[in-house]
Amino acid sequence: MKRLLALLALLLAAPLAHAQPAREPLTVLLDWFINPDHAPIIIAQERGDFARAGLDVRIVAPADPNDPPRLIGAKRGDIGVYYQKNLYLAVDQGLPLVRVGTLVATPLSTLTVLRDGPVRTLADLRGKRIGYSVAGFEEVTMGAMLESVGLSLSDIRLVNVNFGLSSALMSGQVDGILGGFRNFELHQLDIENRPGRAFFPEQYGIPAYDELIYIAHRDRSRDATLRRFIDATEAATHFLVNNPEESWRMFIAGPRRELDNELNRRAFASTANRFSLSPGALDRNRYERFARFLADRRMIRSVPALETYAVELPPATQVR
Repeated sequence: MKRLLALLALLLAAPLAHAQPAREPLTVLLDWFINPDHAPIIIAQERGDFARAGLDVRIVAPADPNDPPRLIGAKRGDIGVYYQKNLYLAVDQGLPLVRVGTLVATPLSTLTVLRDGPVRTLADLRGKRIGYSVAGFEEVTMGAMLESVGLSLSDIRLVNVNFGLSSALMSGQVDGILGGFRNFELHQLDIENRPGRAFFPEQYGIPAYDELIYIAHRDRSRDATLRRFIDATEAATHFLVNNPEESWRMFIAGPRRELDNELNRRAFASTANRFSLSPGALDRNRYERFARFLADRRMIRSVPALETYAVELPPATQVR
């Protein structure tokens, strides 16, 4: 009888011993609709890296690309995908944001012309029309690039083409486009049999920067829960680099099947070596250098203290 009671007690206790702790909800606000730039986040979700980190991650694509920093600043999201270049402006305007990690660790933006067109060098841009999509950095970027070859903004004409960069270039509406990504627009032009010639800003006077970063509210700059998210994306990034084909299949699984096309396949492959392999690490010099560049160009009022807008999160707590 005693043995029977002991066995019954063991059976009743077993579910409790193996019960899994509830995962902590975490909302990620993307900068745009899901695309290969977000691959580490998607792979971490598909592989279970977030679940192993004790996180229940909800990935949200914004209705408006300007929403994520405002929502994060209002504590209506936990982590946002944003741009290092824009972070300084947002902080300068009073939004309580900090960079907590890096997604894409190299510039992606380019100044692109048609390869068979008349522009062979930057100096050939004199008198040409340059299309752009989003106002804010076009004058700073073009100004610095043109200065590197002895020209100025008065030597070109900037044209807002909204989000039709490639079509504006191929139709002849403009002679060049600023802001097209080297991992997307260059492939798009090539697929349309109108290959492009790219000029990379970081080779013409623009300090190198992280294209895509993770941001959070300043109050969470010591939040170890966010570090668990960053560590999970780190694991996913290393898996992606080591297993590109399997990662691609994960990326286009289920509701993302519509992304299975030639453009996204090319973009996925050419973005893999641009993801940060140490997303939690902070390059202090890179961030302070870019802040000085923007202050010199009067895009921000002054150079802020680094810790007010960019941090390394503390180590993650153990998930039991």
